[in-house]
Amino acid sequence: MNRFLWPLIGFALLVVVLIVGLRHAPDKEIIASPLIGKPAPTLDVPDLIDSNRRVTGTAQAGRWYLLNVWGTWCVECRAEHAALLAIRDEGRVPIIGLNWKDDDAAAIAWLSQLGNPYQAIGADRDGRVAIDWGVYGAPESFLVNPQGVVVEKQTGVMTAEIWKQRFLPHMDAQRGVAP
Repeated sequence: MNRFLWPLIGFALLVVVLIVGLRHAPDKEIIASPLIGKPAPTLDVPDLIDSNRRVTGTAQAGRWYLLNVWGTWCVECRAEHAALLAIRDEGRVPIIGLNWKDDDAAAIAWLSQLGNPYQAIGADRDGRVAIDWGVYGAPESFLVNPQGVVVEKQTGVMTAEIWKQRFLPHMDAQRGVAP
């Protein structure tokens, strides 16, 4: 009996330590990105809607932009869609979509049905660009400043609260507006 009891007690203690550690960990919902404070990776992909055009980061040079990685297969992408439409309607920053490992026809139909929050949409069919951006999974959003530096990242659903609390202060600080 003792030979089974000690490993079980040890396992139970390990579980308790892990639970306590997770509950007291600061910023446990935020996955830090190594891109923060560094130049944005190259963005050069075919346009989802017009295959004769390309979507590039250089087209955004000198202005803020929000890169949003999404896919029709992503349940959480649908959950954040209304927030992206609201951000677009504010008119403070263009949203560039990166449709990740998706079917073009399904993505176009999805945008037609739900509305299009994007100024431009790149098709990352093989996922190579998302790898360069350090994407863990969709949805993810990156705020890039006019100097081309990534200043904020959201892994998971973008909400109005996250937009106001974590993203807008970066833009306001550069404009000299008090938060």
